[in-house]
Amino acid sequence: MVSAVLRTILVTGGAGYIGSHTVLQLLHQGFRVVVVDNLDNASEVALVRVAELAGHDGANLVFHKVDLRDRHALEDIFSSHRFEAVIHFAGLKAVGESVQKPLLYYDNNLIGTITLLEVMAAHGCKKLLGFTGCRCVLVSFWTRCPALYPSSATQLVNLCHGGVMHMHAIRDNIFNVMVPDSAGVLVIRNCLWVAQGSAMHRRIPPLCHQPIWANQDPDWKIILLRYFNPVGAHPSGYIGEDPSGVPNNLMPYVQQVAVGRRPHLTIYGTDYNTKDGTGVRDYIHVVDLADGHIAALRKLYEDSDKIGCEVYNLGTGKGTSVLEMVAAFEKASGKKIPLVFAGRRPGDAEVVYAATAKAEKELKWKAKYGIEEMCRDLWNWASKNPYGYAGSSDNSN
Repeated sequence: MVSAVLRTILVTGGAGYIGSHTVLQLLHQGFRVVVVDNLDNASEVALVRVAELAGHDGANLVFHKVDLRDRHALEDIFSSHRFEAVIHFAGLKAVGESVQKPLLYYDNNLIGTITLLEVMAAHGCKKLLGFTGCRCVLVSFWTRCPALYPSSATQLVNLCHGGVMHMHAIRDNIFNVMVPDSAGVLVIRNCLWVAQGSAMHRRIPPLCHQPIWANQDPDWKIILLRYFNPVGAHPSGYIGEDPSGVPNNLMPYVQQVAVGRRPHLTIYGTDYNTKDGTGVRDYIHVVDLADGHIAALRKLYEDSDKIGCEVYNLGTGKGTSVLEMVAAFEKASGKKIPLVFAGRRPGDAEVVYAATAKAEKELKWKAKYGIEEMCRDLWNWASKNPYGYAGSSDNSN
């Protein structure tokens, strides 16, 4: 096992939902952690609580309120610390908003990431863990065969898996450019492939097939982690998911209905070819997800000579329907969730879950928690913090 002694990790977006849980696990493992976050969709209270949960290890947490597009501020931070690696969470991720405000997403996510990469390179820090959502990383068939570009995410997944409606396990080498959120992430992926070089070129077709590989830098060691649907909270109920505005994902919305902040849950699509007609997704406990980052970070150090740019799915490998998740939450909370049924949303896939064999074999990581534990911990957080960090007495924002 890699020793964390004296290793300092930069975590961008570390005040967010997944970021804060990962920061806590890093502190527990003995890492020094520097968090950079502009707090656009996060609260500094999360980091205050992380430090408290970490006990004496909380002294190893430093926070800078900085936007990644602020090169000068980022340069100052890199000049003040010697980072062994960077875990990159920072970025906007709401698919609907990305369609409405595409330039905002390209500016924030793409320019922010490029600036980060440039500053990392200038300071000799070339180990990176990057994130993706499951819908942001499927193969861009249209880059080679425009005629195959599908009109919906369901069709795209079907193309990836030979048109078999129920074989929707997303593999580690599939990418999608359906919306600006996804397209921007794809461009970022290509930036990372180009930065590292030929190892990824042999595995996945890049966005551009130009002789750009002449500028490759094999010193880069990059692991891209594809998330599926994080759910739950730290078992203490002290940190959890606190989205700004109307939640974009199922379970944060469910928790707000349960505490009386929303009147009902709208379920989109009841005529899918699934056991109960609702969409099926792979839900993963946020603590499992955080542990997956520790496993990937360990691989960056222990197998550094073997890594170019690798992609891993972090999921359970199991699909759960919307109605099944609602039922599990009702059981955990004792609350009845009022439901309203509506038609399908454009672009929603029928069944999506992870192919996890590669992560289990190479990262020695496997999700431990099921939907019962996810819903239990989610309700523990929601019942203690019905208005998230905004309702906290230690809110400093």
